This record gives sequence, C-alpha cells and structure tokens, in this order.
Amino acid sequence: MAETELHYRNPFELLVAVILSAQCTDKRINQISPALFARFPDPEAMAAGNVEEIFSLIRSVSYPNNKAKHLHAMAGMLVSEFHSQVPEKQEDLQKLPGVGRKTANVIASVIHQIPAMAVDTHVFRVSRRLGIVPESAKTPLAVELALYKVIPKSEIPQAHHWLILHGRYVCLARKPTCSNCGIQPWCRFAEKHPIIKA
Repeated sequence: MAETELHYRNPFELLVAVILSAQCTDKRINQISPALFARFPDPEAMAAGNVEEIFSLIRSVSYPNNKAKHLHAMAGMLVSEFHSQVPEKQEDLQKLPGVGRKTANVIASVIHQIPAMAVDTHVFRVSRRLGIVPESAKTPLAVELALYKVIPKSEIPQAHHWLILHGRYVCLARKPTCSNCGIQPWCRFAEKHPIIKA
C-alpha cells in the first residue's frame, strides 16, 4: 500500500511535517523532525515555546524563518480554537497559519481518509505528463478538479501517494526513466517521445 514517506506518530506531527515539507524533501524533514518532536511533542508545547527555538531546530529546511513563525502560530491556534486537535474539515485546516489547500488536503486524506487530492509538484507534473488530466489543466486547482473526475472517490487517498511516488522515483522531472515505467503504454508523454520507449 502506498503511503506518505514522512515519519509521524499522530495528526499533529503529520501537520508539522507537511508544513515543513513545502519546497523541501521528505528525507530532510525526517532527519530534523525527531529532535523537533522531542522538544515540542504537542500543540501546547509548541505554542508555549518561541519562534527562535523552533527556528534553531528546523534551520536546515527551506525557508526556516517563515516556517518557524507559521508553526508557532499554527500551534497557538490549535490550542485556542480547536482544543489542541487537528481539525478534520479542510476549511478549518486552511485557517491555520502555514496551511494552504495542498497541506489541508494531505491531512484530510491521510488522517481522515477523506477523498481529497493534494496536488504537489509531483502530482501536477505526473498527472499532466501521463495524460490523466487534459493539457488545459494548467494550475494545481485545475489538476485537482480534473483528477476528481477520473479517479474513483474510494481510490483518491491512495492515488495521491501513487502519483507522488511515481514522480519521485520513475517519472522524474528532468529525465523520466520511461524504460522502467509499467504504465508507459498508456502514457501521453511516451507517445509523443517514441525515442525514449524501452
């Protein structure tokens, strides 16, 4: 079964990890998160801490200044408005600092098994390259809405991970390894670039 490669033990840890993972690799987040979670195991601890200490533990990720501020404010809002629980509804999740539509969809899908498609760079590239969505889908939201039309609701939480992992290990951005791709016969990209066919 395909699943997120981020390491987490509860919804709060996953939320923190997903916020940190923006424009950064899961591998890097998994390297720094044990110390972060040891110091801030729950929203109360993170809200009671300070931005500078959070920054010191995440300094090796991309945009650590902004992410430290977002994490501190996010934890504070979880405590003050959501009884220290990660909310289920996407609209509530998006009220949290540092949480956009993509992050909200990840949490809704992974934690609550809600059929929400988080469109990151891999999902965006792979779904367009394979031809799962029309070429006219040129924004993450357009891709998300197009994917809902072709993927059964029950498969969306899994399909999100399939697309990410396919993009991360097979359908690479600069040099897709088409000879190792099991779905090449149905791929729009391979059709247009027959020289790369196995």
